[in-house]
Amino acid sequence: MTDTPSGKKELKKIAVLTSGGDSPGMNAAIRAVVRSAIYRNLEVAGVMNGFSGLLNNNFVEMQSHSVSKIISRGGTILKSSRCPEFHHKDAREQAVKNMHDNGIDGLVVLGGDGSFRGANDLWKEFGFPVVGAPCTIDNDIYGTDFTIGFDTAVNTAVTAIDNIRDTADSHNILFFVEVMGRHSGFIALHTAIATGAEATLIPETPTSIEKLCNYLVSERRKNKTSGIIIVAEGDDEGGAEDIAKKVRTQLPDYETRVSTLGHVQRGGSPTCNDRVLASLLGHECVCSLIEGRSGVMIGREHKQIVYVSLEEASSKHDVIDKSWISISQIISI
Repeated sequence: MTDTPSGKKELKKIAVLTSGGDSPGMNAAIRAVVRSAIYRNLEVAGVMNGFSGLLNNNFVEMQSHSVSKIISRGGTILKSSRCPEFHHKDAREQAVKNMHDNGIDGLVVLGGDGSFRGANDLWKEFGFPVVGAPCTIDNDIYGTDFTIGFDTAVNTAVTAIDNIRDTADSHNILFFVEVMGRHSGFIALHTAIATGAEATLIPETPTSIEKLCNYLVSERRKNKTSGIIIVAEGDDEGGAEDIAKKVRTQLPDYETRVSTLGHVQRGGSPTCNDRVLASLLGHECVCSLIEGRSGVMIGREHKQIVYVSLEEASSKHDVIDKSWISISQIISI
C-alpha cells in the first residue's frame, strides 16, 4: 500500500472518465465525483468514450443536474470504448496536452487494471495528477475488498441460477451454468456458495473431468440426477459447453443442459452495496486530488479507505481465498 501525497497543488477543474468493461455502479461513482467536486468549488468535465475522448477532445461540462437520477442506472452515461492508440506515448502526450488546453488539472479514472495502466502512464511519464476507483464485476483488483459492480453481478447470477434450479429439479436435469470470469473465479465461487451448487469450476484450480464424474455418481449423491455446476468462463477445461460434452461422454444416462449467463451480469440496476461503495470511492477520489495525492487507486479494505499505487493495482491481482473452495465443496455434498 502507498499513501504518499505528492504535494498540494490548487485545483480548479477536474475530469472524470470510465474505461474498460462497464459495471453496475459506474454511474453512481460519476455522480459522486461530480457533486463532490462541485461542493469543493471545482469545475468538472466528463470525458466521453474513455481514453479515446482524451485524444479526441471529447469533453462535456458537468453540472449537478447532469448526474440527476443516474445512481440507479447500470452502464455508464460517459460511455466506454477500447483505445489501442493509448498504448503509444505520443498519444498519451496528446491526451495531456488536450487536458491542459481545456483547463483540466486532475483526472479521475473509473475502470479496471487495464484502465489503471493507462492512468499510471499519465502519472509516471508526465506527472499529470490522476487517481482511480476500481470498477469491474470480476472483483480481482488488488488493494480493495470489493470492486464496484461485483455485488450486482453476483446477485444477478444468483437470481438466474435460482430460477434455473427450479427447472433442473422438475425435470431431473444436470445444468452447467457459465458465469463471467475469464481469469478470476470470484463470481463463480460466490455464486456457487449462495445457490448451493453441486460443483464449482474456476481458473484458480485445475479441473478433472474424471473427478467431477465420480462425484456426480458417488454414494453421497445416490438417486440424485439433477443439479447445478457453476463454470467460470476461463476454466482450464473450457467453457460450460465444452465441459458438458466431456461429462456426457462419460455419463450418457445424465440429461444435461448448458446455460451461459453472459453479459446479463454486467448490466442492470446496481445493488445498495454497489451504490454505497461507488459513492464513497468517488467522493474520496476528489478529496485525494485536492489533497495532492496522485498516482493511486482508492480502495476499501476492512471498512477503511485505502490507497494503492496505480502501478500495483494494474500489475497485481486479488486472489481467491482457498478455504472458500474447500467450504464450497463440503457444503455441496
